[in-house]
Amino acid sequence: MTETFKRWIAPKDFYKKVFLISVPLALQQLLNSAMGIADSMMVSWIGQVTAVGTAAQVENLMMTVGFGVASGAGIFMSQFFGKQDLKSEKKAFGLGMILSLINALVWMGASVFFGRQLMGFYIQDPTVIESALQYLMIAMISYLPGALITMFSFAYRCIQKTHIPMLIGLVSMSVNIVLNYCLIFGHFGFPTLGVQGAALGTLIAQTTGLVIHIIYAYKSNQSFIGTPREMFALNADFVQPILRRAYPLVLNELFFGFGNTLYIRAFGRLGTEAMDAYYVGNQISNMFFFIVQGLNSANGAILGASLGQGDLALAKRQGNWFVALAVVLSAVSSLLILTFAHPMVDLFGLQNANVIREAVLIVRIFSIRISLRMFNVLVFSALRAGGDSKFLAFLDAGIMWIVGLPLAFLLVEGLHFTSIALVFLIIQVEQLVRMVIGLKRYFKGAWLIDLTQEVKTA
Repeated sequence: MTETFKRWIAPKDFYKKVFLISVPLALQQLLNSAMGIADSMMVSWIGQVTAVGTAAQVENLMMTVGFGVASGAGIFMSQFFGKQDLKSEKKAFGLGMILSLINALVWMGASVFFGRQLMGFYIQDPTVIESALQYLMIAMISYLPGALITMFSFAYRCIQKTHIPMLIGLVSMSVNIVLNYCLIFGHFGFPTLGVQGAALGTLIAQTTGLVIHIIYAYKSNQSFIGTPREMFALNADFVQPILRRAYPLVLNELFFGFGNTLYIRAFGRLGTEAMDAYYVGNQISNMFFFIVQGLNSANGAILGASLGQGDLALAKRQGNWFVALAVVLSAVSSLLILTFAHPMVDLFGLQNANVIREAVLIVRIFSIRISLRMFNVLVFSALRAGGDSKFLAFLDAGIMWIVGLPLAFLLVEGLHFTSIALVFLIIQVEQLVRMVIGLKRYFKGAWLIDLTQEVKTA
């Protein structure tokens, strides 16, 4: 075996650690996607796929920004954990919880005061807008527990205990599916609430998950949890370095999330049938992103701990090992998507043959997207772990706004393409450009930074 080849092959204990961290997180992502598919299937049976999908765009924005907030706190939590500075780890978690709460309240306010305008931004059908508003006015309350759950999940990821949010997520998913079945259709003596029932089921499930998270964290004395004073007594010397590294991540997620909603706006120009096909195809494809998310989470946690210990050489070697893993996993993911595309679409009971055809094509196109995305999230998690957040923002949101969005609107409004599947295929150029630029930065090693040296923890 040549030396060049050996640099890509890790020792067995590395693969064991990746497995232990990534599998619970991958299963959690799979459960979340399965819950989304179950919701979409149930609302598709009452003809409300587009209404719920449109209303969910606000939640997607909230969760996207929340991901940036949790990532910003998480990169420091991972490195404090690697350094075994538990006092600072608690403070970083507390700061993340405060920022997550603020984020949720902002989007709740936007839903209350600008809900109709937000729905009208995505879709012009007045009937769909009314149904979307019925869902939104209940679902927005779930933003609070949802945002805080995200921070808890990141905290467990940072301390490499990823099985805990997976198990709590399983409970939440079970509650959600059972309540949706009862409340949407009126089974077992419950009222028939339609789309409002779907929103109410989600709210109760999210609240249940948050309560379990809080109780378990305190009962098991997790390293990131403490008294209110330990978590929330923050000073400027501690907060400012974290915010300096975190704000590009938050802005990135905000612009990336808004960019995703602009994609929905562009696709919405193609009509309700096109949107039905996209929402169904997207929900199914998201289910297979559990492999990407698992690798992403393991990469961030392991590299963050090594950087926090000051072992930059080890972090660089680990980065090479993750790239080799990405090659294998991208092939596996693509094969799974191609194999199950048509059977999964059939589960939604769609009646329109054109919608079915476009949905199947969209799922198959995701086999290309997921291969490219595998390498991109690998780069993202490494840059995030080392605090290279400004370049990450350019790579993620910047490339979307420079390449993907102009191309999408050109195809739909300039060239008048009518097939949403063809439009979706062409805009994957965005992922390719991002991968080429990102891997160059990754191998350059600009992310190899011990961030704990920047924060005054005394």
